[in-house]
Amino acid sequence: MEGGASVNSRNGPRHRPLTPWRAFRGVLCLIVLVLTAFMLLVFCGFWTAVGLRFFSRHYSRTATSFFLGSWIALWPFLFEKINKTKVVFSGDSVPERERVLLFANHRTEVDWMYLWNLALRKRCHGYIKYVLKNSLMKMPVFGWIFHIVEFIPVERKWEADESVMYQMLSTFKDPQDPLWLAVFPEGTDFTELKCQRSQKYAAEKGLPILKNVLLPKTKGFYACLECLRGSLDAVYDITIGYKQRCPTFLDNAFGVDPAEVHIHIRRVDVNDIPISEEQATSWLMETFSLKDQLLSDFHSKGHFPHEGTEGNLSMVKCLVNCTFVIVLTGVCTFLTFFSSIWFKIYVSLACAYLASATYFNIRPKPILNL
Repeated sequence: MEGGASVNSRNGPRHRPLTPWRAFRGVLCLIVLVLTAFMLLVFCGFWTAVGLRFFSRHYSRTATSFFLGSWIALWPFLFEKINKTKVVFSGDSVPERERVLLFANHRTEVDWMYLWNLALRKRCHGYIKYVLKNSLMKMPVFGWIFHIVEFIPVERKWEADESVMYQMLSTFKDPQDPLWLAVFPEGTDFTELKCQRSQKYAAEKGLPILKNVLLPKTKGFYACLECLRGSLDAVYDITIGYKQRCPTFLDNAFGVDPAEVHIHIRRVDVNDIPISEEQATSWLMETFSLKDQLLSDFHSKGHFPHEGTEGNLSMVKCLVNCTFVIVLTGVCTFLTFFSSIWFKIYVSLACAYLASATYFNIRPKPILNL
């Protein structure tokens, strides 16, 4: 294990060099991911998340999770099987098919994608939702998927976010819907400059001085807990650490970093978190202090305690899913470009709807609610 500086660095040496082959493979993978996302979204997600939702929110979510969850499963396949990134889980085990609230540190721009690796192992990858910054919803295709799978967009200003969060959270209370709701209380990814600002603020307010995480913003976390407390099976405290160099999105795509992703899981009983906002805020601050120490230990030792709580992904299942998605995408692509003009008109209208619905955050309300 190299020293702590290498663990924290965004600009250190890459784990693997960016060769022409890795660049070509990375570009090819991104093209496949974008094309499969677009076709599944237009031909499947549109009908499951829009058409079926008029009749039943539950069945709409179930069908949407199947098709778009199949696409989400391509990312762990890329990370672990194609790029050969080692993902190490430690801490507490996570039962399958629970309704949970997860909160994690935000070390870099791709932390949230590695939660898919855990969710896939628990068959909840189609039901995982994130509280994420509103600007990501503006991306074509990917932003449409985030909208369809019901990610919660925020501007990181509570005055603007409060009504949006509570409105969307109110639709997640049905215990028959599996749910993995992920929150990053720091609100932004970690950098040394942001850390210095956070430490200065903490010193002024008499709060803990943290070195490896930023002070958490508590409003969003508390809103999730307040709305969903009665329907959750557990809360999971997730701590993510990287060996060597912290990855960027393109590092992930090209397979040059990270060498290893370590994910520590601590299960928290919902009843162990205070009900009042003031006490829950203090609890979260204390938890981030413990998280800060856990990361310090990781940087010095190279691992979290109690490793090996999750096995490897099945190559057979990954290949079956990948084949299913690519074949379905091929059929949809053929219909779009080489079949009737009506398919081109349909695709154009579906794109127009998805773009406008994402921009204005519009979702159909169930009429029959079966």
